[in-house]
Amino acid sequence: MSTLETKSSLRPGSAFGFVFLVYVLLFMGLRPISYRFGDMLIYNIQFQNLKNGFGMTFKKDVVFEYFMYFMSRIGDVYLFFFACCVLYVLPLYAFSKKIFQEYWAFAFVMLMISFSFWSYGTNGIRNGIATSIFLYGCSRSNRFLAIFIVILSMYIHKSLIIPVAAYFIVMMYNNPKAYFYFWLACIPLSLLLGGFFTNLFLSLGIVEQDRVTVYLDDFNQASEGVKLKVGFRWDFLLYSAVGVFVGWYFVFKKKFEDKFYHRILSMYLIANAFWVIVIKANYSNRFAYLSWFMLGVVIIYPFLKVKYFDNQNRIIAAVCIAYFTFTYLLEIVLIS
Repeated sequence: MSTLETKSSLRPGSAFGFVFLVYVLLFMGLRPISYRFGDMLIYNIQFQNLKNGFGMTFKKDVVFEYFMYFMSRIGDVYLFFFACCVLYVLPLYAFSKKIFQEYWAFAFVMLMISFSFWSYGTNGIRNGIATSIFLYGCSRSNRFLAIFIVILSMYIHKSLIIPVAAYFIVMMYNNPKAYFYFWLACIPLSLLLGGFFTNLFLSLGIVEQDRVTVYLDDFNQASEGVKLKVGFRWDFLLYSAVGVFVGWYFVFKKKFEDKFYHRILSMYLIANAFWVIVIKANYSNRFAYLSWFMLGVVIIYPFLKVKYFDNQNRIIAAVCIAYFTFTYLLEIVLIS
């Protein structure tokens, strides 16, 4: 069943999507090297060291490290940052085209206006690329290719071990209802035992100890130009809960049966539940992004697959505007 009123309404949407795609690539990819973009200065130093012949150990995020080394052999740092932007944005375009076909522009815009999209394209660059590659992998029809790409994302940035683990858990047991209750249970657990779980994950060494400490302990984000609040982040939880509510509404109330949507929703719930557990940690928003990059898809997917409402094209536009407004307001809260 068509979700939009007429096929002709798709043409301006697709045209806008292509214009928006080119605009994001140029605006983000050709930005100046500046302290305003946080870790961009560090990436620049690392790139220049490679350019000048200093070696790299290739033992952490090895795929990204080899990519940086390759770029240092063939071009300058500006080409490197533009290539990073291409690797960040184009997989999201390919994902949207594959999953949503003629409605791809709406999903693509939702991904672009998501909270932290900009910061992970300009600051947490390798993390952003890894999440985009992960989504691209999830969209592949060939199971072996999908698994290869999903695992590859973890070697671009090791923090992807959380959504990758969620991917394999859901592959074995795809039941959004169970993960919905699990997510709910994590809220009181975090309120009562958040400190215990934070220390537990540190001691387990899920990723390298220095990197876990960066995320869960006392990471210095002064370079981002903001001083984030700490403690139980009810504002972030509310943002995450939007996806949980939308998933609950369509899967349980509307009985929306779609295997891929059940997978992406379940992965979102698992990854976000992990963040809820450690929500009190300093700068836990970095763990939150390991689920938030899927949030735009979780929200918009049912609207683009089945017609549930009259004038659904207008409702889709309203959802996009409301999502952007919520993101904008959260940005204000973040830096206030």
